[in-house]
This record gives sequence, C-alpha cells and structure tokens, in this order.
Amino acid sequence: MTEPQDPKPTAAFAPATEQAWRGLVDKALKGAPFATLESRTHDGLTIEPLYRRATEAAAIAGRPPGAAWTIMQRVDHPDPAAANAQILDDLENGGTGLVLVFAGSISANGFGLDPSAATLARTLDGVKLDAGIAVDLNLSPPTRHAVRDLAALVKSRGIDPAQVDLRWGIDPIGGFAATGGSAKSWNALAPAFATMIGELAGDNFRGRFAVADGRIVHNAGGSQAQELAFALASAIAYLRALEAGGMALAAARDAIYFRLSADADQFLTMAKFRAARKLWARVEQACGLTPKPALVAAETAWRTMTKRDPYVNMLRTTIAVAAAGLGGADAITALPHTAPLGLPDAFARRIARNTQLVLLEESNLARVADPAAGAGALEAITGQMCHAAWSAFQQIEDAGGAWAALERGLIQQDVAAVRAERENAIARRTDILTGTNEYPDINEVVPAVLDVAPVTPPQDRAATIKAAALPRIRLAEPFEQLRDASDRILAQTGARPRIFLATLGKLADYGGRANFAKNFFEAGGIAAVEREGTTLAAFAASGAKLACLCGADETYAGEAEATAVALKAAGARHIYLAGRAGALEQALRKAGIGTFIHAGCDALATLRAAYQVLAG
Repeated sequence: MTEPQDPKPTAAFAPATEQAWRGLVDKALKGAPFATLESRTHDGLTIEPLYRRATEAAAIAGRPPGAAWTIMQRVDHPDPAAANAQILDDLENGGTGLVLVFAGSISANGFGLDPSAATLARTLDGVKLDAGIAVDLNLSPPTRHAVRDLAALVKSRGIDPAQVDLRWGIDPIGGFAATGGSAKSWNALAPAFATMIGELAGDNFRGRFAVADGRIVHNAGGSQAQELAFALASAIAYLRALEAGGMALAAARDAIYFRLSADADQFLTMAKFRAARKLWARVEQACGLTPKPALVAAETAWRTMTKRDPYVNMLRTTIAVAAAGLGGADAITALPHTAPLGLPDAFARRIARNTQLVLLEESNLARVADPAAGAGALEAITGQMCHAAWSAFQQIEDAGGAWAALERGLIQQDVAAVRAERENAIARRTDILTGTNEYPDINEVVPAVLDVAPVTPPQDRAATIKAAALPRIRLAEPFEQLRDASDRILAQTGARPRIFLATLGKLADYGGRANFAKNFFEAGGIAAVEREGTTLAAFAASGAKLACLCGADETYAGEAEATAVALKAAGARHIYLAGRAGALEQALRKAGIGTFIHAGCDALATLRAAYQVLAG
C-alpha cells in the first residue's frame, strides 16, 4: 500500500522572501557590496540581479494579439531580373514583405537597385502589389526620386493606390546624418518634403510616407537611448514640417513610421522597441492626439555581424528577431548571415526568411501581445530607457532639432563616445563576438556568396551643407583585419604566423592558460603551436618566432625565468606570459618576458604589436 502524498509538498519549506534571498547573497558576497551584482549599460541604465513582478503594469498597445509581424525580405541584387527572381521565390516561400534597397542607401552593403524607372518596373514584374504585400523603400538622397517612379508604376498598372501597402522611406534627416551632406538646409528641404508627401496622400496612397530611422545611430555604435532619441527627434521634425505644409496633425502623425535595429542583446532590444511606442505615445499626448500604435519596423543589427565564422551570425540574428518580435515590431528584416562577405546567395536568403517563419509558426512568438508586460526586469529597463531617451531627445531639441544638432556635431560627438566604449570592450574581449575575438577557427572554410561585383552608388554632387557623417561600422572589423593579414602571409609563404606555447608543469597546471593563449592569439590569426615539453628543440621545430609561457602561478615562480632566458637565447623575438605577473613582474621582465596577457587586457593592441614584431 502506497503512502498518501502530501497535497502541499512545499508546506515544509519557509516562504521565499526577498529578505531571505538578500541574506544568502550577503553571505556569498563575503563583505563585498551588493552593487557588485549590478551592471550598467552604455546609457547608464542599472541592471539589477533580481526584480519583483510589476503588478501594476499594462500591456503596451502595438501589434494586435495573434497578428504575425511582416517577414520582410531584402531586394538588393543590382540585376533587376535576378532581383525579380529572388522576390518571386521569397513570396512563394513565406515572405510577406519586401525591402527595396537602392544603391547607396544605408543598408545597401555595396549593392542595391539602380534608381531608374525601368529597373523598378523589371524588379517588380509579376508582383501583385495590391495583394497585401508590404513594400518598404530604403533610399538615399540621390535616389529619393524613386518615390515618384514607384507611384507612377502603381498608377500605370491600374492599381488602386489605396490597396497598396507601401512604406515610402522618405527620410531627408537620416540621409543627411548618413552622408554628411545636403544640397539644401532643412528649412529649404522641409517644404519640398511636405509637398512630396502631400502629393502622394492626395493621390490616395495610404502608406506610411516618412520614416524616422534609428538604424543610422545604431550602425555608428550608438546606445539604445541615443537611437531612440534620434528617431524621435526626426519624427517630430517631420510632424512639424507636414503640419506646416498644410496636413492635419492626425494625418501627419499617421504618415510617419519608425525603423530600429535589433541586436543580440535580447532584453535591451525588447525594452527599446517597447520604449519607442511609449515615447511616441507621449509625443501624441503632448500634441493633443489620442495615441495610436505606431508602425515600428526592425532590421537585425549590422554592427554585430562578422565575416569570420559567419554561421554565428545566424545565432545573433535569431536572438535579434525574437527580441524585436517579442518587443512588438510590426515588420522585421533579417540580414542574411553572409551579408558582410558579399551579396548573399539563395541559401543565406532562405535561412534569413526561415528564421522568422520558425519563430512565428513553430515558436508562436506573436501569439501574445506584449509578453514582457508585468515582467519586473523588462518593465524597469523599459522605464529607465524611456527616461534616458527622453533626456537625450530634449538635448537635441534644445540644439534646434535633429538637423541642427547634426550640423553642430552634437549627435555625432555623443555617438562617438559610446562607439569608443564598445570598441574598447571588443578590443579587451569583455564584449564577445564569438568566432572573431573569442573562439576563432583560423582554418575555417568561407561560405559562398553570389559572384556579383559591388556597384558604384549615385552621388549627390550638389551637397553644400556639410556635417560629419555617422559611420556605418562592424565591431569585428579590427580583428578581421588581423585575420586578413594572416591570410595574406599564408598565401605568400605557405604558413601562418605562429606562436610557440611553452607549457610548464603538468597538464592540470597549464591546460587552462594554454587554451586561453590559443584563443587569444588565433583571434588575430597567429596560429598557436603546442608541443609536449618546452625544450629548445620543440621551439625550433615549431617554426615560431614568438613564444608564450603557459602554466600555474606556482610553476611560474620556479620555472618561468629560466625558460624565458632559454627561449630568448634560442631566437624568440618576443615572449609572452599567460596570466598576471604580480610580484614576479620585475624579475620576469628582466628574464625577457615582454608582455603579460590575461582576461581584460587589450588583446587588439597586443596582437597588432605582435605583427610589428614579426615584420621586424
């Protein structure tokens, strides 16, 4: 006979309380301050280790519950016939929207459509524009005339403009920020901007016309709050221009949409997309309008993509898509994982598309409206981000608005400060780009891309208004440059640059630091050679000109000096030691050790210096 089960198996345990948890934490910290468990973002937001449920929170109005976001596929092949074939394949296999990427736009990556009416017509041949397909234009200042060409194309096909879901992508402020030049000032451009949109609206096009594009700040290394502030300032400039041009305020509000980047920082990305809606609702209220859900589009982040081990880009993109979707994005564009290498092929495009399909159809991420609502951490971070973005937005407004702040270099200066922080974190490997600055594979096989040459984008040669352009970066580029140098040496000599790992003691003594050193140097394309024992014969057989001592601190105290002296005498040009020197530093340097590598050191500077040694 079985014993009766306790109907409340937790009854024997005391209730869990925050006070009890804090007691356990204080015991584990052994006197260290609780703040050591907190972290800070680039905006100064505090991330706590534990949050209470936000019981008073309400869902943020956005995409309707159960409504899938639009799966946007890039159209950037410079051959319009090939671009058309890609479109038809995408739409037949799950894509529900198109991003027409024109040459020279901020996401063109060296490719893109020619801004001609003929190219546009051929590219969209056979595409039923009135069948519920969303079409978003990615323009540059010299290609903005494609707006009128597309409007004419729709009319020529006898399609009711009101039945076409077009997002026109008109963004003169974004174009100025990305290129650093304009033929006219904003005061001169604003009336023409309003006229263009007024004409489209007058022709019964119902689409969103002007886009406030935060990707420009994100691509330049900016923070979440900076991206939101720039997008908000751009949107308000457009709102003012449209109202001044005679458009009713409510209609002007409906003419504007947002684009934001989504990266692999899941919770900050979710908070950013939620914050965008809250911030815009605050603007609507200040204008006396009843808030309506803004249209917010997402594109996965360019700055975190890598050329090396590009398959990891699939993982980053999956997290980014999930975060944007859970944050309420209405449309998402997933950059194909090979985009940094060239024009993606059919496989890469299919993976980008299917990533979204799996998250929608199998993971059901769109089933719940604002699933972050009530989550203590996400509510707190969203609130902090709103305050930080609003403060940054007010600074832009105090400078005269987005255009004036760009002319004065204020936005560029603030973004540059955050970019420097990010680059420093990548160089020191406190921010990890898997496959690039950590866990590299220097013998990887590079995936294929299409054999299509980059195009020369059209130039706005009449630019007379100048400002510093916000750059479009990838954080992996400095390490990729070292890997490229290694590839060139391999092609020229038949071997990569090498470093000999001089292992001291038993495997248990040196194994961890040897693995650290291998990852460290191979992140820069310097192959690590490890042979059992540290004899001079082993060093000579390695063909290396550099050496790195790897062992335990106790082993270093007894063997490091003699080993370094012997390696120096055997011809090692530079000797490294894996670990911190501590009290032994002076003696070890005297013995010939030039550099100590450890977690948090400037790996990029060390690797660059290694190439200088090798070239000497």
